[in-house]
Amino acid sequence: MLITFSNTWRPPLSLLARLRSHFTFSTKCYIDEECNDFLPWLEHEAGVEISSLLSIGKSAYGRSLIARHPIKPGNFLLKVPYNVQLAPDNLPRGIDALLGDNVGNVAKVALLILYEQKLGKKSKWAPYITCLPRPEDMHNTIFWDENELKMIQQSSLHQKTIMHKLFVEQEFLTIKEASFQFSEIIQDVTLEDFKYACALVTSRAWESSRGVSMIPFADFANHSDLSDTTVLGNEEKQLSEVQVELTIPHEDKLRQLKLELLSRHQTPILKDVNGFSSSENSFALKEVRSADAQGRGIPQSIRAFTRVLCSNSPQEINYLAVEAAENDGRLARRPLKDKSREIQAHQFLLSKISELIEEYNASIKSLELRTLCMVGKLDSRRQMAQYLLTGELCVLKSAALWLENYCATLFRV
Repeated sequence: MLITFSNTWRPPLSLLARLRSHFTFSTKCYIDEECNDFLPWLEHEAGVEISSLLSIGKSAYGRSLIARHPIKPGNFLLKVPYNVQLAPDNLPRGIDALLGDNVGNVAKVALLILYEQKLGKKSKWAPYITCLPRPEDMHNTIFWDENELKMIQQSSLHQKTIMHKLFVEQEFLTIKEASFQFSEIIQDVTLEDFKYACALVTSRAWESSRGVSMIPFADFANHSDLSDTTVLGNEEKQLSEVQVELTIPHEDKLRQLKLELLSRHQTPILKDVNGFSSSENSFALKEVRSADAQGRGIPQSIRAFTRVLCSNSPQEINYLAVEAAENDGRLARRPLKDKSREIQAHQFLLSKISELIEEYNASIKSLELRTLCMVGKLDSRRQMAQYLLTGELCVLKSAALWLENYCATLFRV
């Protein structure tokens, strides 16, 4: 199966990382002389097969793969064998076993990178390690301070970043506690060092049968959002997405009946840190390809939840329960028989998405007003925040347009 890259996608690993591209040739790059030792090492020491069309260069997007000549659709570009990839089982003997399942594969590869960096030129992967981005060149949100994170507070990435920071800190503490048995690897390593290494892995690693793997050269592939780059793999294309949360109000007299119905049909009900149930449910929205009532539309899960949420009598809730029992347990997956109630449910969802659109517009406008007072790294991160919010806003607008057309279609029927 061929996978299509997108600007938010982290590529998986196949037995041989083989890229087939539809790159647009660009003259806005220049050869990166800092990596002069890297390509000979790949080809002669590691046995990597690289198309003569490719080289490593620098562009406005950082260190990247560049095309020396235009690449035609279907051109074979790269083949990377296992022995050159960095994976958890490359850790010094016994370390992987000592850590066991106490830390994840990302942390293990991050630890491996730090160890190889410490070895310097003695490292088997030295030519590759020296070509990796430096901490000052990275803008992963794990490095953003509290004020910078406020720029993306509207996005679900804000909360995910906070949780990811806590997770990385916990893994670092776990490794530190075990470090007395392998101090030669972790000695003098700080939390910031570990964050940097983890950011390298999460932004560049490929899923593999070995857990995750860093694949030299392949992970320099950057491309225009308009390009159609593909990699042999087994995951679906992913685009920008937005998390939408819906809540059953506490004052809803039917709240308990609705929660019980959702629970019976395996719709997850979140719990807070104290173990109390919450009716807050989060749904991922991707850009809707079709603006009319036909084709790919709003995910069925969020539409089903909305139908339950908008039920206004025990009879309606009971009807949904009976219907689900007759349809393999799938709750509220069919349009409501009462057309006016179906419209009402989708108009409710539209109102929630419209509120989000207003909030996103306000956040983006606020970022635009900050342009003149931000310089350097802060301005780069402001632009990243603006691009993120703009992409998610497009998703919300496409969803709103689909809902408007769906409701209009029901009115006409």
